[in-house]
Amino acid sequence: MQFFLASFLLLPFLLVCIVESLVKLFIPKKRKSVTGEIVLITGAGHGIGRQTAYEFAKLKCKLVLWDINKHGLEETATECKRLGAKAHTFVVDCSNREDIYSSAKKTTKAFLPEMMKNNHGHIVTVSSAAGHTGVPFLLAYCSSKFAAVGFHKALTEELSALERTGVKTTCLCPNFINTGFIKNPRTSLGPILEPEEVVNKLIDGILTEQNMIFVPSSLSFLSLMEKVLPERFRAVLKRKVDVRFDAVIGYNMKGK
Repeated sequence: MQFFLASFLLLPFLLVCIVESLVKLFIPKKRKSVTGEIVLITGAGHGIGRQTAYEFAKLKCKLVLWDINKHGLEETATECKRLGAKAHTFVVDCSNREDIYSSAKKTTKAFLPEMMKNNHGHIVTVSSAAGHTGVPFLLAYCSSKFAAVGFHKALTEELSALERTGVKTTCLCPNFINTGFIKNPRTSLGPILEPEEVVNKLIDGILTEQNMIFVPSSLSFLSLMEKVLPERFRAVLKRKVDVRFDAVIGYNMKGK
């Protein structure tokens, strides 16, 4: 009973937050400067990671690029340097804890603890629309993406509880992207996304400190519907979304 009374007393604050959100729709937040900042990008040898590196290179950041694919990593670094950025490459297997710690000592040392100590930084988690809703025959993929969203939300809450307001968090949740990971994906939500389109949304979201980025933005509405609609109606709605694909190919970069 006490909880419901406290919640009722928060209604005026809720109205203020709603008005604030509506104002932000028409008055975009000013972009922050990241010139000279150290940016660590995992998976920088291909796809979203590579395009993200290019965009941060244009912003004159100091880049630390990780990937298991040495050839792809070097190609990314070459282009970043051509764009005027300093780029340092490390061949890292992000599934290997020792590999991560070894490379971390050579670069940014102790990521989150150092960010918290300085109360400065920005942590970006790359998830997927599949981190908010289940997709048939993508059990392992959906599970990992749900975990990524959960990590992002828990980390955001923990930083808030510790009053580390200078350490920002962002989670990217796109629809299918044309990276070759899944063969011939189709959905009624719209055309398959190109990496450049997704990265443009990501960079804008980071620089304006958005907490959750859906691409396309209409996915945020579907995510809300997932939580409030009756189960039976959700099942019919998902059939209308009509997610289809031929096969999960994945990336096979170790030998390249």
